[in-house]
Amino acid sequence: MNTIASIKIWNQKVGAVLWDESKNVGVFEFDKSFVNSGLDLSPITLPLSEAIKGRRVFSFPFLNFETFKGLPGLLADSLPDKFGNQVIDAWLAQQGRSSQSFNPVDRLCYIGKRGMGALEFEPESGLQPIPSNTLAIEALVEFAKEVLAERASFKANLQSESGFSDILQVGSSAGGARAKAIIAYNQKTGEVRSGQIDGLEGFDYWLIKFDGVTNHQLGDPKGYGNIEYAYYLMATAAGITMMESELKIENQRAHFMTKRFDRVNNQKMHMQTLCGLAHFDYNMPGSYSYEQALMVMRQMQLPYPDMEELFRRMIFNVMARNQDDHTKNISFLMNSDGKWSLSPAYDVTFAFNPSNFWLKAHQMTINGKKENIELNDVLSLAKNVNIKKPIQIIEECREAILKWDEFAEKALIPSTQQKEIKSLFNLLM
Repeated sequence: MNTIASIKIWNQKVGAVLWDESKNVGVFEFDKSFVNSGLDLSPITLPLSEAIKGRRVFSFPFLNFETFKGLPGLLADSLPDKFGNQVIDAWLAQQGRSSQSFNPVDRLCYIGKRGMGALEFEPESGLQPIPSNTLAIEALVEFAKEVLAERASFKANLQSESGFSDILQVGSSAGGARAKAIIAYNQKTGEVRSGQIDGLEGFDYWLIKFDGVTNHQLGDPKGYGNIEYAYYLMATAAGITMMESELKIENQRAHFMTKRFDRVNNQKMHMQTLCGLAHFDYNMPGSYSYEQALMVMRQMQLPYPDMEELFRRMIFNVMARNQDDHTKNISFLMNSDGKWSLSPAYDVTFAFNPSNFWLKAHQMTINGKKENIELNDVLSLAKNVNIKKPIQIIEECREAILKWDEFAEKALIPSTQQKEIKSLFNLLM
């Protein structure tokens, strides 16, 4: 069991985190050498200015444990989410250990250098990737299904399953509730390898979301990958910045793939979600607003085009019924020079279900409302946060969404499902 982890970024020591078992909380301390680095990794809740004044120790015992696991948001963002944790728990079961025996600092050490963003944790305790491994998507999907089903027979037979190490390496460090993996992908040959290997010639780093793996919390509709791909086409047509994405067809399943935005020219970018950065708990639907998100961006002194970009995403989410718009689905990137920017959009898809607690309304409010949002609501927000051409942005989003049939056909969505989704759009007329 690890009770202390060292934290690094770009070969610099950031500090350390101590797990206090008695209080069930992590205590973070900036390293003296990092205080004058100029790298403000979490400027809202762990500002470097405080460390410069002499306060280098931080803990946040009152944050929701379900969301932050007793850690500052800076570190909690590096923890695996539901699927990744289930993969790790299966690995623990292989060793005869319970999930309770593995504290949040243990999980950071398990992630090691393999997490999203640029933070790295030592000592590393997870499996190390094997450079020669070529991964079979079909096998990864089957293992993901078994992990989520939590079948006793699967846990009992882990040692005889050679492919389990593959899903451990590529499936445990990505965030989100859905089954996914971080991979290296060669677009010319279609070959897939572990996304934890640096410097593979001809390969770029992608995230793949597995089709055909049911998520009980979100209740994925059939053909989820096809829908997310159609939304990618529609969102980019609406002027929203996203990473290159595609569908990978395998055994009549359509897996949605998107390039990682936290890797630029094989260099790591530091990443923080709005949840981690501002301690805006994503498990509290309707408790935070788009106005607050924009104010955080202003506090971080992000440029106006980033503010306008988030407004555009908000309009698209309202019109196209992406109601899974919580605080972990907005992220920010920082380069090694300490410059912050809004990350490309991600998890942009149809997400509406009136009988689902998470999807029956928007997760973040607009003009105080999380449902039945009207044109006046978004225009009021635009006025309050000084968005310059809101009508033009609304019209550009509407124009793209009115081409839904075209994008849905490209994504091979059945006509019945295509019509069902279209009937639920809110075009803010």
